[in-house]
Amino acid sequence: MNDHHTCCEHPQPRRYAFLGPYGTFCHQALTQFVNGKAELIPCAGERVAMDMVREGKAHRAVVPIENTVEGGVTATMDSLANDKRLMILRETTVPVAFTLAVKQGVAREDITAIGTHPHAWAQCRNWIADHLPGVEHVRTASTASAATLLSEQADPGFQAVLSSAVAVKLCGLDILEADVADNPGAHTRFVELGLPCHVGEPTGADRTTIQVYLPPDRPGLLLTMLEQFSVRGVNLTRIESRPVAGSVGRYSFNIDIDGHIREERVQAALVGLYRTCEDLRFLGSYPKADKQPNFIDVDCHDNDFTQASQWVRSILNYD
Repeated sequence: MNDHHTCCEHPQPRRYAFLGPYGTFCHQALTQFVNGKAELIPCAGERVAMDMVREGKAHRAVVPIENTVEGGVTATMDSLANDKRLMILRETTVPVAFTLAVKQGVAREDITAIGTHPHAWAQCRNWIADHLPGVEHVRTASTASAATLLSEQADPGFQAVLSSAVAVKLCGLDILEADVADNPGAHTRFVELGLPCHVGEPTGADRTTIQVYLPPDRPGLLLTMLEQFSVRGVNLTRIESRPVAGSVGRYSFNIDIDGHIREERVQAALVGLYRTCEDLRFLGSYPKADKQPNFIDVDCHDNDFTQASQWVRSILNYD
């Protein structure tokens, strides 16, 4: 995987904070980012991992940002919105299927509560309702931490976990059911975060992530925001709203753009947004994990914008 942000590189060994403990899907994603020797720092939460970078205790953080069932990971999005700025440098995806596991000797009928991360529960709730009706969910910091608690504590408050197969094996638990999921083929997208730095060159298969804050009490602003993209041929692949902290009834928008900030059409759209919005946060332009080339509509290539600008300048320079 190419890293186009070479100015952000740190001397080896680098320190990576991630949503731990070992064995999480996030840990699996991390192994796709790390080349060579690195110190891995498991953290009890997405924001904890992100704050390690903000405080200079780690060079990078790897956290989930979106899954194909529940959408955006709110802990990651809210920290990106409300805390000291970080930049997305790379992304990867990990297929997600869960393993229902217990301590040795525990039977299916003994289960009254299952420990797991809320996003894992959301991706398995229908399966649970069909196969273990009435069983309660006990929230844990991650799927792997649930497996660790069950293996190490006499009574963690649950008799089973939904976790990754890797964590189940590491913790020595017994498998009751493999590949548990409401939606087979689900994936989670993970991002590598660092401090803001120079943005690399586009690859032709890039994603740009931004956060937009609209001014309050001005009708039609959502339409105005979307028009900045549509009139310039910029495709949006994700748009999610989040409440603005401390402001009832106000929302920010977390947006993924199919394109790179060094492309003229993307720059033009962001200029329009900057003029019309209360606040605009650039969170990174980076290669897409699927490497699918960005679609660029007719008359929206860089050369088209350059020719238009040259035409205006020719009028202003007319003698």
